[in-house]
Amino acid sequence: MGWPLRLAIRNGDTSSHERARQLRTPPQILITTPESLSLLLANARAPELFGALQAVVLDEWHELMGSKRGVQAELCLSWLRRLRPGLRTWAVSATIGNLDEAARAAVGMVGRPRLITASIPRATAIRSLLPESIDGFPWAGHLGLRMYEELVAGLDPAVSTLLFTNTRNQAERWHQCLRFACPEMEGSLALHHSAIDRAEREAIEGRVKSGELRWVVATSSLDLGVDFQPVERVVQIGSAKNLARLLQRAGRSAHAPGGTSQVLFMPTHALELLEVSAMRRGLAEGLIETRRPPRLPLDVLLQHLTSLACGPGLMPAQELAAVRTAWSFRNLSDSDWRWCLRFLEEGGECLGAYPRYRKLERDGERFVVREPAIARLHRLNIGTITADRSVTVRFVRGAVLGHVEEAFIGRLRPGDVFFFAGRQLEFVRLREMTAQVKATTRRSTTVPAWAGGQMALSDLLSAQLRQEVDRCARALADGSESDGGGWLDSPELQALEPLLRRQAELSAIPRADQMLLEVCRTREGSHLYAYPFEGRFVHEGLGFLWAWRLARHRPSTITVSVNDYGFELLAPRGYPFEELLELHGDALLDVEDLDGDLEQALNLSELCRRRFRAIAQIAGLVVTGLPGQGRSGGQLQISASLLFDVFQKHEPGNRLLEQARREVLAEQLELPRLAAVLKRLQGCSWLIERPPRPGPFAFPLLAERLNNRFSNESVLERLERLKREAEAAEAR
Repeated sequence: MGWPLRLAIRNGDTSSHERARQLRTPPQILITTPESLSLLLANARAPELFGALQAVVLDEWHELMGSKRGVQAELCLSWLRRLRPGLRTWAVSATIGNLDEAARAAVGMVGRPRLITASIPRATAIRSLLPESIDGFPWAGHLGLRMYEELVAGLDPAVSTLLFTNTRNQAERWHQCLRFACPEMEGSLALHHSAIDRAEREAIEGRVKSGELRWVVATSSLDLGVDFQPVERVVQIGSAKNLARLLQRAGRSAHAPGGTSQVLFMPTHALELLEVSAMRRGLAEGLIETRRPPRLPLDVLLQHLTSLACGPGLMPAQELAAVRTAWSFRNLSDSDWRWCLRFLEEGGECLGAYPRYRKLERDGERFVVREPAIARLHRLNIGTITADRSVTVRFVRGAVLGHVEEAFIGRLRPGDVFFFAGRQLEFVRLREMTAQVKATTRRSTTVPAWAGGQMALSDLLSAQLRQEVDRCARALADGSESDGGGWLDSPELQALEPLLRRQAELSAIPRADQMLLEVCRTREGSHLYAYPFEGRFVHEGLGFLWAWRLARHRPSTITVSVNDYGFELLAPRGYPFEELLELHGDALLDVEDLDGDLEQALNLSELCRRRFRAIAQIAGLVVTGLPGQGRSGGQLQISASLLFDVFQKHEPGNRLLEQARREVLAEQLELPRLAAVLKRLQGCSWLIERPPRPGPFAFPLLAERLNNRFSNESVLERLERLKREAEAAEAR
């Protein structure tokens, strides 16, 4: 723009030479990350570097504020505001529902935030690729790549298009599919996800902006804050599971005032058509999800205090006042604060014998880190992202391609072929956390799978989905034809009509004030299918809770499988599900002692042990090691488990143990939402059906369970066999 200002970028990929230059001659504008900002605060020159700071801009604030990275940013800002009381803060977000809370989290507890919004309509046009025929026995993945011909027919080589997937594995597979289906697009087709080397990602982004690339298969790595003027259309492969995520991705196309975002939706299984119909209706109503900042994450606070002690020093009284101005720590108690200081200075009640846990020392009124080794190790491990250890993928004689998870590489033998970064690669050897590979023409279908967790329906989209199911129930109850008396008013619902009719004939479709339960028996045993339509995370907690409560009345081994629409309980043949529902149905929805029942049902201690690993890593109790001396994920888990056991035995009141339990209940099991669901279901009438075999709603749950079971028969073979058996039974 020709301004007389020096601009610099500082992140994990910035060279040491460039970092040193920034410290010698600081730029007027610095674009950075929460991790790099925290690292700057761990520098003794931090007061000098930020002494003249005028403003901070938090871009895509909704992405940060719902995570510990946002808390890290809050704490850094609390220190900067203490240094610079007149500091201005701008937070920018296009997709967030709780604007007031988001503004307060950005500016802290000092002063009043101002909201600046515009009522500029942003049109989003969604069109679904509809399969020629809807399978009455749908399961996740039965469409997807099998519909690639329809997708290719819907794409235009002359139209710049971003194709979004929900996982990196899915992106690799779709890129591979499009390369073979459209060889004429070689050179105009690219792959973009966070595991690919940054230099290659930036080169791809540059080629998109210049219009050289026409199609890019991507994950969320391209759906935030990227302005690609040439992009005219967005393809969403599989449900986005979230209105805000779909809106962000849609916004990458026609990125200009007055433009209409064009979204082509590609379902990966039939019931996702229900979701996209619900999304279209939700977006038309202007609905958008809220983001809640974590509450009192002491592991982030411990890391922040250690950073300050490594840098300008920690003044306890001043810093306590500053920390309490951060939204996530506004209710920090004196006892929690004293515990944190004691933990860092003395190692708490049971780690005092180990010098490396006694990090802080007193220097008059200040706390400082005197030991250079402790300070160096802390700076190398600053951050709140705690993904599994990654292995760098590099050509034997050439460039770095990116990184994959250690567990995937550990399964490969020299000579094995796999797809990564859009290339066919042969694994040569593993040396010091670097997988050396070479290009090959040998065919393979092996693609890395990254541990990122499965996306679940948001609470807002779940509510919209239940309304969509209610609409379908009304349409079929009217007994009208394909227009559903006006109820089946979207292309997706009309395409689903044969499947919906089969579901209604075999069982039922629930209204919004009903809870559908299906009880049936097969050669596998007795099945109970329940459909709250609340998302897989809630169904996981609900399924195990019901299994445990039922087993209290009639002991048995019960297997649980879940998806976004419901859950299945499978018990041995003859298990009296129907009788137990009649006698103890109310108890299944009881919210009293919900915490205790979940602890019994889910082995909460083991879940807390796994969550504690990430907390211990952020708090600095376990470290990933020095460069070139990285520790494996297994080693980190062992170290964290030892500490977990020590605290449980010798310091049961350890605040980090309490935090692990709180995070498991609130985030992993979504306890507040689970309690709300149980209360909602108490007001629903139960619709108990006895279908002769699993129907269209149940079949995806059956497939989910089969997918997690070992057999000499592939999942596809088993599902096809089950479909043939069901179709033969219907024919009879």
